[in-house]
Amino acid sequence: MIEKDFVTEGLRRTRIDEYLEKELKRAGYGGMDVQITPLGTMVKIYAERPGMVIGRGGKNVKSITQTLRNDFGLDNPQIEVQEVTVPELNPKIMAYKIANMLQRGMHFRRVAYSTIRRIMGAGAQGVEVIISGKIRGSRSAVAKFVEGYIKKCGEPATRFVEEGFATVQLKPGVLGIYVRIMPPNTVLPDSVEILPPKMTIVEDDVEVESEEITEEEIVEEEIIEEEEDFEELEEVEVVEEEAAEEAEDSEDEE
Repeated sequence: MIEKDFVTEGLRRTRIDEYLEKELKRAGYGGMDVQITPLGTMVKIYAERPGMVIGRGGKNVKSITQTLRNDFGLDNPQIEVQEVTVPELNPKIMAYKIANMLQRGMHFRRVAYSTIRRIMGAGAQGVEVIISGKIRGSRSAVAKFVEGYIKKCGEPATRFVEEGFATVQLKPGVLGIYVRIMPPNTVLPDSVEILPPKMTIVEDDVEVESEEITEEEIVEEEIIEEEEDFEELEEVEVVEEEAAEEAEDSEDEE
């Protein structure tokens, strides 16, 4: 029975996600998260434009709360709206944007490449855009666009890569848009960091290991040494000039 409960809960969350996706399409819906608390059920909604989710005087939030309570059976639902700071790194929002551009009649290649440039410009490590359906003619086809580094299988693919899906109805048929993004600052398990080498200085037949010295520190030391040498030369020139003046004065007195 435990497996049945998991399946039922997963199905309910999927239905809630589809409902919110339909209601908040214009607000830039970016996904949701459901958490069960002692006071009730917390539903966190991510959106590009939170003001449209809340509505004038909280009208939209009240309507969504009532629907979640009556139609989906959530116990005391409480909605929290969070703004998506970087929409280009949210795959669900970008999939909706691609669907809107395709619905306006833009070519799928142009749409895909412009979207990839926006996502990579936001700092993503890698992105994959898949558009499937009747994109070229009467037969269905799949167009895949990839840029950067992105995991395709294994635990890193499910743990680090974020996914989004959207559909759009055109005259030839329905197109499916699938977007996968690897966010910036993602540290993979197989990543290796190469440290700079340590320098060994020999002083009086004793080896002393110094700390890690970077190229910038070496350049700064060379500049300081050059300045010190230049100051010493200036002092020597001043002493020579004073000695020459004293010699001239002594000759004049004689």
